[in-house]
Amino acid sequence: MSSQPAPIVVGYDGSPGSQSALRWAVGEAVRELAPLRILEAFELIVTVRPTPGHVVPLDALRTARQKGLDAVADTVRLQHPELQVETSLVGGAAVPALLDEAGRARLVVLGSRGLGGWSGLLVGSVAVQVTTHARCPVIVIPHDLRPHAHEGATVAVGVDGSKVSAKAIDFAFDQAEALHARVVALHAWSSPFLTYSDGASMLQFDEDKIQEEGRLLVAESVAGAAADHPDVQWTTELVSGSAAQALVRRANSADLVVVGSRGRGGFTGLLLGSVGQSVLHHAQSPVAIVR
Repeated sequence: MSSQPAPIVVGYDGSPGSQSALRWAVGEAVRELAPLRILEAFELIVTVRPTPGHVVPLDALRTARQKGLDAVADTVRLQHPELQVETSLVGGAAVPALLDEAGRARLVVLGSRGLGGWSGLLVGSVAVQVTTHARCPVIVIPHDLRPHAHEGATVAVGVDGSKVSAKAIDFAFDQAEALHARVVALHAWSSPFLTYSDGASMLQFDEDKIQEEGRLLVAESVAGAAADHPDVQWTTELVSGSAAQALVRRANSADLVVVGSRGRGGFTGLLLGSVGQSVLHHAQSPVAIVR
């Protein structure tokens, strides 16, 4: 039985988003002492009808793409000679190729947008589909990622007491240890107030009690991961209102935001919950979706 660790797979197409993803994936592979696999999907789309006798030079195009991909890998090897780097040029669409790789990877890293599509969208269809269906954690990197101006790295994770949230917490602490970062465990609660037009309340509740229950939920949820990572400092952040909005705001100062693919509530048939979708589309930091 092979002891070879599972690779970190990065989707690459030469776009600014994929270049940002590659830089992040290289850093992660170095931190985790994991192999790096750079995958490019080669899908030839002929948009005009060839004239009689005209031949599309598919082999030449594939060779050129492979040379370009090899050059990217050689640059990474030159900068990090200790890193095991592989390339894979796959014929066909990107999504099936990445999902196939995800079945054997420890992590998939993607740029928020690749080549093609509608440039006004913050997150491309490949990133959305892969985060929705991949069997391993997926990290999506903004194409214009810039270091935050703050002291100390931060990993923010959404906590709601669900099983998927527990996996997200474990992942967040693993990342925090590798990044020498602290963890912010964020729990959002919604007010049960229903009000009349004059502001009178239909329900009464004890806000202090609600916050204490939230603090206890976070403490219980984080206890195992904190015990496994005694050197990682962590804090609780309780927010009244939308969890998605709170995590998006947190992303302004976080180095990574971690979200479970599905939390409590919502439609159980959905593979990616509304919080995950909102954070993926609006956060200005790398976002990890954990299943």
